[in-house]
Amino acid sequence: MPRDPQPPDPYVYGLAALGRRELTERQLRTRLERRGCAVDDVDAAIARLKRERVLDDQRSARAFARTEARIKHRGPLRIRRTLESMGVDKETARSATDEGFEERSVDEALEAALARKLRGPVLDDRHAQRLVGYLVRQGFDLSASIAAVRTCRRGNEAEES
Repeated sequence: MPRDPQPPDPYVYGLAALGRRELTERQLRTRLERRGCAVDDVDAAIARLKRERVLDDQRSARAFARTEARIKHRGPLRIRRTLESMGVDKETARSATDEGFEERSVDEALEAALARKLRGPVLDDRHAQRLVGYLVRQGFDLSASIAAVRTCRRGNEAEES
């Protein structure tokens, strides 16, 4: 279905979009501009949404970090990097990431990510390297990833003996 050639009202569109999910200011601005809304209208709508506390980058960052840490088993480095790419400032990204790991530590998230990826024992060195690479891409520290895979591998070897 083709889009309506008339751009939407930025405020109404913003309310609807924010009702579906948390967005950062940059994300909402990008969506509105893609739909052909005038820059002045977008600025006014964003200012109004912020004033009414419907649009809040800190709240969006916290919600994103919680979801990434608890449900998707992402590491702190990836979460922080993603938040910054979403337009969240470094300090807010760091704070939101720390909050995301309050209920569950980074080590527990790392173990959950490894368990999710690992089906059975670590087969060989190449398999171990792939697992470490996966964990690093998920945002976990390299040394912690190596240690977790080694621990898992030792546990497998102990079971076989």
